[in-house]
Parts: sequence; C-alpha cells; structure tokens
Amino acid sequence: MSEQAKAEFLRFCIPIVEVLRELGGSGRSAEVTDLVIERLGISEEEQEATTKSGTPRVRNQVAWARFYLVKTELLSSSQHGVWSLTEIGNSADMDEDYVQSLYARVRREYTGQRRARKDIAEETGDEEGNAIPEDEDSGYKAELLSLLLNLPPEGFERLCQRLLRESGFQQVTVTGKSGDGGIDGHGILQINPLVSFKVLFQCKRYRGTVVVSMIRDFRGALQGRADKGIVLTTGSFTTDAKREAIRDGATPIELVDGDKLIEMFETLGLGLRPKKDYELDQQFFEPYR
Repeated sequence: MSEQAKAEFLRFCIPIVEVLRELGGSGRSAEVTDLVIERLGISEEEQEATTKSGTPRVRNQVAWARFYLVKTELLSSSQHGVWSLTEIGNSADMDEDYVQSLYARVRREYTGQRRARKDIAEETGDEEGNAIPEDEDSGYKAELLSLLLNLPPEGFERLCQRLLRESGFQQVTVTGKSGDGGIDGHGILQINPLVSFKVLFQCKRYRGTVVVSMIRDFRGALQGRADKGIVLTTGSFTTDAKREAIRDGATPIELVDGDKLIEMFETLGLGLRPKKDYELDQQFFEPYR
C-alpha cells in the first residue's frame, strides 16, 4: 500500500475543522460527519462501501481524521458525542502542509508504542479490519453494538419492540412476516388523549449503511397504512437517505442509527448498569514531584 493510500483519511481533516468553525466551535458527531460528507460531495456509492470489518469506510475515515485532530490538540476529547474545537483548532491556519505535519507528528509518537500492531497508517486505513476509533469512555458502546449484531433477527425485532414500548408507544406488535415491504411491526404513539399516530417500523440488524433506495421502498410499503415510519438499525444512514426520510410532501420517517440506538438504551436504563470510575490527572501531581 502506498503512503498516499494509507493516509487517505487525511482529506477529512480540513473539512472537519471548517464545519466546526461554521457551527460555532462544536457539533454532534453525526451532524459534523454528514456536513463533511456533503461538503466533499461524496457519492451514495462511496458512502455504502464498507471496510473488511463491515464498518462504513467513509465514516471510518472521518472518525480517524477526528482521532488525529484530537491527538494533535485541535479538537478536544468527545463528551457525549459532541466534537469541539480547542483554541489551537479554532485559530490554526489549516492547509495541506499543516495536515501532513500533524500526520507525521502522530506517526512519530505512536510508532514505538504500537509497533506490535503494525504501522498506524495501516490501522487508520482500516486495511486490517479495525473498527472506528473509539472515545476513551465508549468501550461499552462497541460491546453493546457487537451484542446487538449477534442477536438472531427475531431477537433484535423483539428488542426494538421493547425499546419502543419503553419510549411511550402502545400496542406495539412485531408482525414477523416476510414479503411485507420490510415492515417488521407497528404501534400507536399517543400524543395526548385526543391525538395519536399509527407507526410502522423496520429493524435492520447489520453493520452496513442504509441507502436512499431502502428508505423509498419502506415508504412505499407504509403509504396509506400509517402516519409515520421508523427505521432502526445498528448501522448508519447515507446523507441521501436522511434527506429522503424528511422529504416535503412524503410520509415522514424517523431514522434511528447505531448511535441513537445506544442513546435509547442509556436514556431508558435498559441493559446497561451505570458505574463510576476515575482516571489519574498526572498534571495535577507535577508540582509535587
């Protein structure tokens, strides 16, 4: 693999910083990623491509670019899925030379520490099938997603049924039928004593990316049968799929990707037990050494 191919993810560094500056210095990870993809005009086909491990390749590369920006102190560590610029990132004169210099800096720092796992550039290119780099506190998230991916299809459907019930839906039923346009169940969302919505939902248990054609097919299946649709997936959605879901004049469809799915488990307190942990603040002790 050439050095240029290894560092393909670097194309996202400048757009990430530019998007965050336009957003006022911070933004939700999914929001920033979508805006970066739109800014670079990345096609639906490229967004659909996956790595050897099944991770969406483009989003994997965006995450690795963010990882490098954090390691070079242009971005602060993510807190609750929010990416934010540091003072350095807000004022840095970002160009290709600057990006190459931060790439070289991280390579120098990590080469000795991670030699046993091969070259870090191969990891960032995900040629060895590595997952998206995780935040320090997100280990349980990867574990939860892995657990969900290994559930049988009917088990994942019943789990989504439970999540919807816990979120306030009533009469939630899993149909368990095939050949029904991808519809896996239905339920009622009672807004108040006088207003309710019938909702049809679809469960997609896989690592890949849900593309716009899948959203269109699902909408066609629910047309005239429900007021709203929901697609729940352990994967992600392309930017075109997200636009199609909220297209004017069409039945609205709520999209729940892997990140939102985890947030639901966290918010509802299902399947997760909170715990408190500590990490040493080495800088605090420096004056006493």
